[in-house]
Amino acid sequence: MKTKNQTSFSSKYWLLALALVCIILMGLSGFAGTGKGPLSWIAGYTVVPMQKGINTVGMWMNDLKDNFATLQEIKEENRELRDKLDEMTIENNQLKQNSATLERLQELYKMDQNTADYPKTGANVIASKNSNWFTSFTIDKGSLDGIKVDMNVLSGAGLVGIVTEVGPNYSIVSSIIDDKNVSAMILTTFDKCIVSGDLTMIDDGVLGFKQLENNENDVSIGEQVVTSNISDKYLQGLLIGYVSEINVDSNNLTRSGYIIPATNFRELQEVLVITVTKEDLIKKEE
Repeated sequence: MKTKNQTSFSSKYWLLALALVCIILMGLSGFAGTGKGPLSWIAGYTVVPMQKGINTVGMWMNDLKDNFATLQEIKEENRELRDKLDEMTIENNQLKQNSATLERLQELYKMDQNTADYPKTGANVIASKNSNWFTSFTIDKGSLDGIKVDMNVLSGAGLVGIVTEVGPNYSIVSSIIDDKNVSAMILTTFDKCIVSGDLTMIDDGVLGFKQLENNENDVSIGEQVVTSNISDKYLQGLLIGYVSEINVDSNNLTRSGYIIPATNFRELQEVLVITVTKEDLIKKEE
């Protein structure tokens, strides 16, 4: 109990001492304001620096508050700029896609004009059997659109393949890179040959040709190879590709080599289907 009373007594004295110090400081502050007397001189060295310090801290806190507000505004502006940049990026990508689509449609239009003798309908590729090459793929047109088996299919650059299966609203197309027996000819000389494809050759970007007669007709690199008139399923004159290499076979009677296909079999998106078959034309002529 004695210790408790002593502690309480000491606390009272400390509180009284602090109160006196505050009164003295207030008095010194008043004297500092008048600028007279020794107390004013003492106040100049004690209270005034303290007031300046308090003012400095206050100004620093106010600046800190302003800076924090400015930082928040900058963050908000950055967020808005990022949102606008994202929108512009999306719009730019969409414009690029639209431009690429327009180029493909322009190529299809040119192909349509170049093969104006054949009736055609456009279709979109909606699925592919092979992830790397369009050896077999599905289009969004079927029997309800007048599509039949053995109809020839074109890209904007050349022959793609032939319809092998038809559903009500879809069709399956097998491409020439999976066909071993496409009857073809050199456009300038009309010499016949057989074009064949496989995944090994197409990985090198080419199709093969063989059984080209080794005669006096000169066949140069870059010559166009088209479907021939004797093909039992392909219509005549459809561009297959361009001669990239030609060699005389060991029998010295025939020539063989490679063709760069006109169609890009990695990036098929839109195609043209010729809505008449070779059989239909033969029957019509008969």
